[in-house]
Amino acid sequence: MLDYEVTVFTANRAAATTFNNVFIKLVGTSGESERKWLLSIRGASAFVRGAVATFTVSCPTSLGKLLLIELDKQPLVLFPEDSWFPAKVAVKSPEGDTYNFPVYRWITDSQVHRFREGTALRGFEDNHHLGRYSREQELKQRQKNYCWDVYVEGIPHCMKADDLLILPAEVRFSFTKQTEFLFTASTGLTELKLKGLADCKMGWTEVDDINRVFCCKESDLSDYVQQHWKEDAFFGYQFLNGVNPMMIRRCTVLPDNFPVTDKMVFPDSRCSLAVEMKKGNIFLCDYKQIDGVKTSIINDKKQYLMAPLVLLHKTPNDKLMPIAIQLKQKPAEDNPIFLPSDSEYDWLLAKIFVRSTDFSEHQLNVHLLRTHLLAEAFAVSLLRNVPMVHPLYKLLIPHTRYTLQINFLARKRLISKEGVFTQFSASGGEGMLTILRRSLSSMTYSSLCMPEDIAERGLKDVPNFYYRDDGLRLWDIINKFVRGVLSYYYKNDLEVQQDSELQKWILDIFEHGFLSHPCPGIPQKLTTVDSLIKFVTMVIFTGSAQHAAVNSGQFDYGGWMPNTPISLQLPPPTKKGKATEETMLKTLPDVNTTVQGMATLWLLSQQSSDFAPLGHYPEDHFSEKTPGQMIKNFQEELKALSAAIKKRNKDLEVPYTYMDPEKIENSVAI
Repeated sequence: MLDYEVTVFTANRAAATTFNNVFIKLVGTSGESERKWLLSIRGASAFVRGAVATFTVSCPTSLGKLLLIELDKQPLVLFPEDSWFPAKVAVKSPEGDTYNFPVYRWITDSQVHRFREGTALRGFEDNHHLGRYSREQELKQRQKNYCWDVYVEGIPHCMKADDLLILPAEVRFSFTKQTEFLFTASTGLTELKLKGLADCKMGWTEVDDINRVFCCKESDLSDYVQQHWKEDAFFGYQFLNGVNPMMIRRCTVLPDNFPVTDKMVFPDSRCSLAVEMKKGNIFLCDYKQIDGVKTSIINDKKQYLMAPLVLLHKTPNDKLMPIAIQLKQKPAEDNPIFLPSDSEYDWLLAKIFVRSTDFSEHQLNVHLLRTHLLAEAFAVSLLRNVPMVHPLYKLLIPHTRYTLQINFLARKRLISKEGVFTQFSASGGEGMLTILRRSLSSMTYSSLCMPEDIAERGLKDVPNFYYRDDGLRLWDIINKFVRGVLSYYYKNDLEVQQDSELQKWILDIFEHGFLSHPCPGIPQKLTTVDSLIKFVTMVIFTGSAQHAAVNSGQFDYGGWMPNTPISLQLPPPTKKGKATEETMLKTLPDVNTTVQGMATLWLLSQQSSDFAPLGHYPEDHFSEKTPGQMIKNFQEELKALSAAIKKRNKDLEVPYTYMDPEKIENSVAI
């Protein structure tokens, strides 16, 4: 008899233990073993959390090269069926070869589950009939488990799941993540309810009263925001390093509908718009995509959402200062251009309307659509079309962690009819869908690829732009890692073209993520190694670094409500000189709207103890040494960048931390 040494690793995670009987079968190119009951002298502890147990499977002849294993577990008479989370199985053959079989999924039933040997195989090179059959069966089952669904027409499709328990166990939150998320979600609003604020439909009568909400959950940066939110320099700074650094672009020609004159913005005649534009010192934020959006009714009152144009000037001391704001797209006598020289509350109200519009643009386009919804499309397509043995699956699966569940919860709790965003934001309901549809239809591939996006917006040399500085370095590090891994498996363009699983993945994304819109540059197929590397870099960057940049600072910048109002309930002034502090307070959202928004932003900014930082892969999907070394190099480069960012931040009045690799999660998980 020939002995195969089988080592089973149970994952070190909550509830991973099984007390059921576990069975294994080894399948090779020359035969298969008998189904073996894995009995251990350790008894029931062989498959507890974190356990490593070794067994012997004997065969009369060699099985040849091992292709796959079959695992199943059967409940004991006196014990109910439980769930088990094996990490991997290692098998040492009589010939001295070691085969690794990554599992990393829940086994919740008594069915037979097949797992391939860990050496990555592309779609066109799985030549053995058992390998092809296993591959086909895996994808057939996955396509039953992961079905596309249309949440609403005109936005990226999502995974079909009417109930949380329909989500396959391997994509759900861990016990730790689930417990912490539920606790965090309940405590924020509970504290506010105890203060009698969550159901208060009254308006604010004093700015100081807002502290009753704010002091519950303030952070160091949100405290800074409270102190500086009125300042023009801080208003401008947020377009670069706040939670929405995606609106600003260099202005070379004023839009026809924004009739700003030199006399308005440079009354001392020391410079002119034409000269400053030529020098590259004038910048524009144009919220035209929000124009005409239907607003919601909150507390029986109509809400207001403008579509402003904002002109900014880079001063000789490298400050980005707002110099003109027009709150509606069409110039008119009742649509004045507000200036820093106007009265205190005229100018402050104009900035408040901009910040409120930026909230909706950020939440719906920059955050929800461009990170959450796209990340879900990338993930569902991967799970439907790419088997575990494929190098693309091994590379991308860590970057899908928890995305399907967090998006399921977002649809149920934030953007549904009863959701917080629908009920308490100016753009909730019909307006939300309008913004999402417009945003998707105007999306370009280059806007998702940071180097091209920065170049197209003319922002390569803007000073103090830390989102750009850190983001470009991250893009380069991720791209280098992706290039190394994919070039190891794809030696030429023809191999990319011949990989049917890869092509199905990209086509599914085009059809269900981008809805087959002719979005400029979005690929329907991949024809070169370089195009594959670029797209996969974008996928990883979107779900990790970009999401961190637009998500992590939400409470920092929105916790002090006047800086980022979720809604406004008076129209903007139509004439200058009439706005007062009372006008501002009546314009700001009511107390309950404020606290609901604040509690939500606080929840969305919390990091779980189950956090997996960018580049940290606790699940060992790659068996080959070369990709393993590339992962180590990737981690070292991220570590060096993190140290450089920390060093820079020591000298900054407002540290920019959101793209520090240590603070970036591998996936869209919150």
